[in-house]
Amino acid sequence: MPQTAIIVPCRLESTRFPRKLLHVIKGKPLLLWVAERIAKEAPEFPLFFAVDDALLAAPLEKAGFKAIATSVSHQSGTDRIAEANRIVKAQHVINVQADEPLVSGGQLRDLAKLIATPVAMATLATPFTTALDFANPNQVKVILRNDGRALYFSRSSMPYARDFAGKVDDAWVRANGCLRHLGLYAYKAELLEKFASLPVGRLERIEKLEQLRVLENGFDIAVGATTDPTIGVDTPEDAVKFEAALG
Repeated sequence: MPQTAIIVPCRLESTRFPRKLLHVIKGKPLLLWVAERIAKEAPEFPLFFAVDDALLAAPLEKAGFKAIATSVSHQSGTDRIAEANRIVKAQHVINVQADEPLVSGGQLRDLAKLIATPVAMATLATPFTTALDFANPNQVKVILRNDGRALYFSRSSMPYARDFAGKVDDAWVRANGCLRHLGLYAYKAELLEKFASLPVGRLERIEKLEQLRVLENGFDIAVGATTDPTIGVDTPEDAVKFEAALG
């Protein structure tokens, strides 16, 4: 039973970018870029992939990674991780999204430290630097309480600049500490099991953000800060950006 393990939830189908985890970038599927990055950046943590299709398991297992078959019916990555952790049995679980190929070891170790404190869940955020990204609904925003816990997550721009009718520039975004939420989480095992038994929340259903189920049910989410560069591959255009970043 590991103290802390990384479990990556992997779903074959994707609405905005069909089968993006199998999208080939410089000869390798995106999923393998993510797997190799995690193994290189944080080799101290046991690594598992919770997959919903044999097409995802095949390239992972061929490369020597561990894939765990999970149900195709899960509504969120957290539900998928909860199922996988019944096999892994880790006390703390770090969730790396399968479309985050630039995750850093520092980010993963920060999450491990946060979840070792008296919180049920932790995540990371990074400052927005441009108004264009701040307005993009694919870039999730997070607002924090004074104690560093999450107040709310949204695809809408938060905070809304009423004085400017929401039309802000890069300088305003930087000056007001607007935060982009990163798709990285850590959970206590007890919360994972609790989460899996909770119904999909009203706000979660509207925003399509599973972390809102945690807030809606009264759990605190600790939020750590990171400035490590990252690219979330949500669209074909993002895949092009990642390929360019590889040089």
